[in-house]
Amino acid sequence: MFRQLKARFGAPVAMAIAGILGIWLILMVTLPQLQMIDYSLRPSLLPAEIGGPKDGWTLINYVTLFNNDIHLSIFFKTLWSSVLVTSLTLLVSYPLAYYLAKTATPGQAALCLLLLIIPFWINEILRTFSWFILLAFRGPLNEILLTLGLIERPIRFLNGDTGVLVGMVYAYILFMVFPLYNAIESLDGNQIRAARDLGAGSLRTHWRIVIPHAKPGIATGCIMTFMLAAGSYAVPALLGSPGSRWFTQIIYNWFFEGGDWNQGAAYAFLLLILCIGFMALVMRLFKVGLADIAK
Repeated sequence: MFRQLKARFGAPVAMAIAGILGIWLILMVTLPQLQMIDYSLRPSLLPAEIGGPKDGWTLINYVTLFNNDIHLSIFFKTLWSSVLVTSLTLLVSYPLAYYLAKTATPGQAALCLLLLIIPFWINEILRTFSWFILLAFRGPLNEILLTLGLIERPIRFLNGDTGVLVGMVYAYILFMVFPLYNAIESLDGNQIRAARDLGAGSLRTHWRIVIPHAKPGIATGCIMTFMLAAGSYAVPALLGSPGSRWFTQIIYNWFFEGGDWNQGAAYAFLLLILCIGFMALVMRLFKVGLADIAK
């Protein structure tokens, strides 16, 4: 990366950019994470006990999760639900990305991208709350279904994880569409035409030609969507029912309601480990490296 910057902008500018990037990574990423790890390894003590004999590193905050069946079940439920959100977002985004990259005219692609981007000019809380209104027990969606005679009584879409899944797929669709679009757009159209000339159907063409070429984009989109879903707080807080709590809500409660920053830091670090593990799994599954994802 430094060589590319040096070749394009010259050594002084490249060094300045690398220096700014390094300082940003240290101050905004590395040091906060190290402090969080330190917090997670220390017990929650009274102010007078800080710095005393009890103030030492311990794994008690991590053991708490595995001794709490409710929190542990929410942790694994968040893992499974985040994987489900990622899968649903991929299923929705892939046809759209392919249409934008290979089928749509420049005008159609520009219009479609504009329609996708405009809602994201609005604050995430407002966008999520709009789904709360749409999916409400007496909301517009139920009223339309009742009017059309498709249902006999209103459906409680917000009872369980349905509303959370819908809200998250909508909230993070752009983070899946753009990596897929960039990967598919670079595919030579002659390969697709050649596959069809040789008798391959649409499904076989996508499975053997498009998807293998788009693996870096799929991996990038899945990683970004999973990490955003696993770390989301606003969507499950607004669209989830009391029985569909997210692990981030437990972390929030430790920090701001329980006032136990040490326990909250341990839970947050475990969530970070979960996201890193998923990223490594996706990279291994798709056989891509960090350089491929960075493209």
